[in-house]
Amino acid sequence: MKKIFLIILAFFVTSTFYSQNDGINKLSSSFKIVRLKYSGGGDWYNDPSAEVNMMDYLKKNTVIDVDESKFYSVDINSDDIFNFPFILITGHGNISFTDSEVKRLRQYLERGGFLYADDDYGMDKAFRREMEKVFPDQKMQELPFDHKIYSSQFSFPNGLPKIHEHDGKPPQGFGYYLNGRLCVYYTYETNISDGWAEPREHEDPPEKREESFKMGTNIIVYVLNN
Repeated sequence: MKKIFLIILAFFVTSTFYSQNDGINKLSSSFKIVRLKYSGGGDWYNDPSAEVNMMDYLKKNTVIDVDESKFYSVDINSDDIFNFPFILITGHGNISFTDSEVKRLRQYLERGGFLYADDDYGMDKAFRREMEKVFPDQKMQELPFDHKIYSSQFSFPNGLPKIHEHDGKPPQGFGYYLNGRLCVYYTYETNISDGWAEPREHEDPPEKREESFKMGTNIIVYVLNN
């Protein structure tokens, strides 16, 4: 009961978020996953069913008040980015941030936003390069297996599950911090969000899809509580 209360409380706390202006933008009481648009040629838009299915899973398996299950996206250049406390970036190809986009993303994170990045086997090199522009003052850190993100709702004592084999490398989770707060979480060599997509898209077995949804739930519950 205490854990359920904390999840509900944390959600309402995070529903107050600073806008591009100095005022405070009051969000609705419902949660949504929002896809980040970017330039550079990468397919930022791939598998739009992923977030829809993840939000459906949250509705059925948590007490989080989830918005209408549909695909939401936001342009990194838009002031609307400051309306969303949780955004997802994924894709297979190149990512390119302009100087103004680097500044915008840094502001978003400094004001309490959270970026979840999921490498779809192809964006790793570009993502790391662009994030070095956003965080010139620090290096991306690998999260230890005892980090709370691996136990916030479901237990993953060995860290990230491996959803897609591809090259057989072990999955890894990395992060960036601001003032002690994890504000960027990057999943590499696992492709969690592919497991959220429709089964026909990647033919993942049911047990792998379930692991991907559980890990997705962990990420979201962690964000809403921290």
